[in-house]
Amino acid sequence: AQEPNNQEMLALSSTAALSFAGPGLAGVSSRAGGAAMVAKSKAIPFLDAPPALDGTMAGDKGFDPLLLSNVVPIQWAREAELKHARICMLAVVGWVTVDLGFTVPYAPQVSSLAAHDAAVDKGVFLGLLIPIALVEVLAGIPKCFQIMNEPDASPGGDYKFDPLGIGASAEMQEKEISNGRLAMLAFSGIVTQAALTQGPFPYTYNGVEDLVPPMQSVQGALSIL
Repeated sequence: AQEPNNQEMLALSSTAALSFAGPGLAGVSSRAGGAAMVAKSKAIPFLDAPPALDGTMAGDKGFDPLLLSNVVPIQWAREAELKHARICMLAVVGWVTVDLGFTVPYAPQVSSLAAHDAAVDKGVFLGLLIPIALVEVLAGIPKCFQIMNEPDASPGGDYKFDPLGIGASAEMQEKEISNGRLAMLAFSGIVTQAALTQGPFPYTYNGVEDLVPPMQSVQGALSIL
């Protein structure tokens, strides 16, 4: 009979050791191996990394503590995020420029905070509502259906509208989503401050003094002179 070689002897020894170890130790070993394979989130290191966030999308920082990406299709979420990001980037600029004095013909001569109600009262709001509704019906809704039903659909937010050719690079896509997220937070803060203070830009109770505290002492000294 042929004698077993070293590899066969090692395999037999390992099998015998596991058989004497019992099921408990084997279970601990398998669990430890499984835990070692679970990657951690880069954004929140003490949480497991969301499976759907693999770092391939622009702006993917691995931040999803509620694991919404396990419930909502990731491309549908990106479509919604980019849409609101782009709107808020425009909204921040529009809100501030109106309060700095810029107006357009037929627009109510009021602050940005009061513009909505004033536009509704005068009936000019339809001039904005109708085009937005048409864009949403003719482009936004079909895009959502495309994302949900076509595996090879273009990514969320990609409407093939890039006349200057500046959005194709990964760097520009990263900048767009990063600035868009900032704009969504900024617009929320601007509207909240405008409603609380009822004042113009920069939407604080005491103007620029609240943003640059040393100006208070400067203005105090000037008032004395």
